[in-house]
Amino acid sequence: MERPGAGGINSSEYENVSREKETSEEFEANAMDSLIDMPFATIDIKDDCGITDVPHINLERSKENERISKDQIKKRKKKQKDYQPNYFLSIPITNKEITRGIKILQNAIIQQDKQLAKAMTSDGSFHITLLVMQLLNEDEVNIGIGALLELKPFIEEILQGKQLILPFQGIDTFRNQVGFVKLAEGDHVNSLLEIAEAAKKTFQEKGILAGEDRSFKPHLTFMKLSRAPQLRKKGVKKIDPEVYEKFISHRFGEEMVHRIDLCSMLKKKQSNGYYHCESSIVIGDKNGGEPDDAELVRLSKRLVENAVLKAVQQYLEETQNRSKPGDGSSVKTQEADRNGTDSDNNRK
Repeated sequence: MERPGAGGINSSEYENVSREKETSEEFEANAMDSLIDMPFATIDIKDDCGITDVPHINLERSKENERISKDQIKKRKKKQKDYQPNYFLSIPITNKEITRGIKILQNAIIQQDKQLAKAMTSDGSFHITLLVMQLLNEDEVNIGIGALLELKPFIEEILQGKQLILPFQGIDTFRNQVGFVKLAEGDHVNSLLEIAEAAKKTFQEKGILAGEDRSFKPHLTFMKLSRAPQLRKKGVKKIDPEVYEKFISHRFGEEMVHRIDLCSMLKKKQSNGYYHCESSIVIGDKNGGEPDDAELVRLSKRLVENAVLKAVQQYLEETQNRSKPGDGSSVKTQEADRNGTDSDNNRK
């Protein structure tokens, strides 16, 4: 019998080994395909598992993306930290029945404690705040005006041609620091909440820092202890419920919403006591759809201010362009003068 040489292998054994090797390689390939399809396939598998022939994210690129992400988070946190609202959307309260009732309430409180007079909201400033925001310069104010104008069709869609009427009844406070007239319950509350949410979304989509962490609670402020910091030194640290108990269920009246204003918290108030207004949108119809005199004056003033500002900017740009060194026309003139001089010299 012929014995195979040392280390030899017969043909049948060779075929079995080859078949087993192919099966093993096929199994490994299928396993790799399965790994690639799994959710964690985007991680750097090479570093974690020592596998070299599986597609993976470049380590340097991954670190760079992580650094950029951290920088963006830092910038976002810095923006939020520096966020100091200085503008707001206001629904002015113009119903004289409501404003007269609030003045009676304020006077009743002052009669009980005269030092609270400086904590009262001034006449003409009564409003509901829809949204607060930060606008740092004239360009951002103009963006805010554009956002306000874009908001109008969303409000019309929410109201579906109906008037938004806000009934006010009763008194409440925020932590005994801010006194306000309550908005009565009803469908109008949901409409107002929808408008506030639409406003927040519209302004934020324009890149404007807007809104607050706490949920929106519509209210009509009539006093705020923070208006008179000296009260704390005198021992007045909270609003005593007894000073407004007679008005706890008082009906103040209804406000038909006809306008939303973009107002400044810091600029000088108007002569009527209302905030400086950058722009307005009219909601529904008031007096047959005609704006009142105050609104016409305000819009006209805004148009004139914008026209003057644009004219001044255009004049400054033209002046700067004329005085810039290396202006194309002056260079051409100088070259022409030099060419002419050279020609003259050649003739001599």
